[in-house]
Parts: sequence; structure tokens; C-alpha cells
Amino acid sequence: MTTLRRDAAANRERLITAALDVFNSVGLDAGVEVIAQRAGVGVGTLYRRFPTKDALIDFLVDELMADITERAAMARGVPDGHGLEQYLRQLADALSAHRGCLSRIWNSERDHSELSRRISVLLREAKAAGAVRADVTRADITTVAWALRGIIESAGDDAAVACQRHLDHLFTGMR
Repeated sequence: MTTLRRDAAANRERLITAALDVFNSVGLDAGVEVIAQRAGVGVGTLYRRFPTKDALIDFLVDELMADITERAAMARGVPDGHGLEQYLRQLADALSAHRGCLSRIWNSERDHSELSRRISVLLREAKAAGAVRADVTRADITTVAWALRGIIESAGDDAAVACQRHLDHLFTGMR
């Protein structure tokens, strides 16, 4: 990847921030003109960085997937088997911050095998440490992720708080 000039890099960051903001408030049907205007750049600048709106959305989703996969890896270092809980709390926050893109995250075109593997490791560690009951399954954790999505899609700006409250109740039951 070539290094962008400072102003071009700043424009790109403003476009990414604006796209997240617009998609979170309006949805993926929002026009690129609105995103460019919110970023304070012309539509041509947006198209130089992202050739299509779908390319911009894919970029945002790819960045989110890389982030949540990395967070799962970092949660392995949490003592006493609490990495799974930390990870799910961070997942809720990350998904809430990208709520406008949720419909594109878990589609069949994306490879989630590494993320799935890392979550399975966190679950095994949590069980081994007694942080969750032995009968908690990988399917249970998948259901938690889907529940978070539903909460986020219905709670709007209160999504992060609603998710954390939901996780409080879930982890009380899983212990």
C-alpha cells in the first residue's frame, strides 16, 4: 500500500468516520453525497478512495471483522477464564459502534473461521477456569452474538448500554 499525503490521509479518515456516522444514523441506503458532505470533501474525493459505495461498506466491515478477531486473540491473556466475557463485552461495543453495517457482517461471503476458532478457545478456557458452566456450548455463544445484533438494531443510540446490561444477565446465568 502506498503512503498517502497527509491531506489525503486526513480526507480518508474523515470519510471513514463520516460513513460510519451516516450509516449508523440513516442506514446503508444513505447516499455517498451525504457521506462526502459530512466529511467535508467532494464526492470525487470519496470515489478516489472508495470506487463504489459497496467498496466503502466492505472496507468498514472488513476493518470491523479484523478488529473483533484481534480482540478475541487479545482476550486470551485475561486471567481466571474471564477472556470470553471481556471479549463479548468488547464485541458488543464494537458492533454498537458499527450498527449501520450489521447486515453485512455475517454473510456467507465472509470467512469467519479464524474468529470462530478464537472464540472456541476462549470458551474452553472459560470452562476450564470455572468462569462459565461446563454445559455452555459454542452454539450458546453464537446465540449471544445474534442477540447482541438484535439488541443493537432495536436500541439505537442506547445500544451499547443495553448490550452490556444483557451481558450482565447472561453471564450471571452462565456462571
